[in-house]
Amino acid sequence: MSAPETVATLGEVATLARILPRLPEGSGTLLGPGDDAAVVSAPDGRFVVTTDLMVHGPDFRLAWSTPHDLGWKAAASNLADVAAMGARPTALVVGLAVPAETTVAFLEEFADGLRDGCAAMAPGVGVVGGDMSVSPTTTIAVTAFGDLEGRSPVRRDGARAGDVVAVSGALGRSGRGLDVLFRLGVDHDGTPSAELGRLLRRRDDDVDWHLAPTPPIADGVLAALAGATSMLDLSDGLALDAGRVARASGVVVDLAAEALGVDPRAALHGGEDHSLLATFPAGTPLPGGFRAVGVVRDAQDARGEVRLDGRPLADPAGWDPYEAWLGGAG
Repeated sequence: MSAPETVATLGEVATLARILPRLPEGSGTLLGPGDDAAVVSAPDGRFVVTTDLMVHGPDFRLAWSTPHDLGWKAAASNLADVAAMGARPTALVVGLAVPAETTVAFLEEFADGLRDGCAAMAPGVGVVGGDMSVSPTTTIAVTAFGDLEGRSPVRRDGARAGDVVAVSGALGRSGRGLDVLFRLGVDHDGTPSAELGRLLRRRDDDVDWHLAPTPPIADGVLAALAGATSMLDLSDGLALDAGRVARASGVVVDLAAEALGVDPRAALHGGEDHSLLATFPAGTPLPGGFRAVGVVRDAQDARGEVRLDGRPLADPAGWDPYEAWLGGAG
């Protein structure tokens, strides 16, 4: 049996020739990969742009993430940031730095994950370009673009006293899944333990959400159309991200424990759900999958505070890659 082709043996040009046909072109792409830059339509005259890094170790582990998972998650995390501005995602640009021994099959599966993730969460989004390089650490950099379609962006600083705090998507599922993965652990050589291997084959629901989340991307536009006063992507946990809205808007966000489900701690502090947190004027019918989880209150002398059932939250922390990074990777 011949050895698998790697990026080192095949080279950049031939590797890209294998990957590019697998990527979605996108309905707004006027000129895709193959030139020095892509050309993407921007009918509104403005565009939303965001970028996100995923680094092996602090952001993902190859011991438990498949290449398809990584492509899907890279799409999800960036599409959610665009949706959180009330924009419709239009295009992605992807940069990859991988070890020379990385197989071309790995990159093909990664491209399939990007394609399938875009198709499931934001049909019509294309991967319009990017770059490849070599690195001892697998690193994924994605830049996403979005169309405001004539609307004003929904920012973090618009929440006002009396607004309803609402969430669309999962709360705490990714964090619970990550806890399971760390608890089962990996062997010293970085391969999954036997117990972890069995889990990955049967795919626990929370583990699935951590490895390949499916946030409600379309609800970002629905929230904007419904008059959302503020919104953001729940990438770092409800407590930490609600605090960002509270500080930017100069208000207090008061969350209701009974609305956080059976595992309030995971809902408050677990990161990487990539759900949408938004505030709406009182009486507004909540659009899409949004559900009420609290209320915005006048800050008085507590500007930027997050409360739970009226009491200041004792632990407003959430996901922080610098705090969680232990210097190793599996």
